[in-house]
Amino acid sequence: MIVNRIRDLREDADLKQKQIADYLDCDQSLYSKYERGERVIPLEIVVKLAQYYQTSVDYLLGLTDVTTPYPRKR
Repeated sequence: MIVNRIRDLREDADLKQKQIADYLDCDQSLYSKYERGERVIPLEIVVKLAQYYQTSVDYLLGLTDVTTPYPRKR
């Protein structure tokens, strides 16, 4: 599920894999493997993607269809 969500979010934002890979500080080929489900996405990358797309980790993981992020703890 996460592979579909991160690809859809990237495509909806008209971004290239290279742009997201640069944000994550990884190679485009590694990010491509994340999107294709060929590599397990580390938790810290999932969190960074949720922050980048301003959504929740639960949304990325398919646990909810609500895209709004949770309020931040203060």
